[in-house]
Amino acid sequence: MLSCTAGCGAPQKGRPSPASGSSAEKLPAQESWDITIEFSDAGRKDAVLRAGHASEYHQDSKKELLIDHGINVTMFDKNGGAPTVMTAGRGVMHDNQDIEAFDNVVIRSGDGTVIRTEHIVRTSSDKMLRSERFVTITKPSQTIRGYGFESDDAMKRYRIFQASGEAVSK
Repeated sequence: MLSCTAGCGAPQKGRPSPASGSSAEKLPAQESWDITIEFSDAGRKDAVLRAGHASEYHQDSKKELLIDHGINVTMFDKNGGAPTVMTAGRGVMHDNQDIEAFDNVVIRSGDGTVIRTEHIVRTSSDKMLRSERFVTITKPSQTIRGYGFESDDAMKRYRIFQASGEAVSK
């Protein structure tokens, strides 16, 4: 189930409006500013996405929601544990509710783990986070870097490919 709350109204100063004379194919089917989208699974809140701006595009039978002006995704685990929060400059939400995030992606888990990368995908079907780009994982006592990353939403179990790192020995 997907619910969406969005603000509509007259264009405000500083907000883009569709350019006249543009091809209808390139114009969004709809636009919203200051959006909140809640994702649920069997009546339980799974994630909440917030963004400054979203544009929905249709091509054939597919829809994509381009989200920008800063995005924030709060992901909840099924046990009610501390949420994981992902922020990024922009992203894309696909028909199947997979979310791609780009530009200064930062993910903070409830236990203080921080992941930084330039691109990550959160797949809705298995609730996993994946990146093929360079990632840095920072915990209070260690920093791991590498290319390629995979983790569950809560970042309790993750693996990093082509890794290097440093740890504090006590």
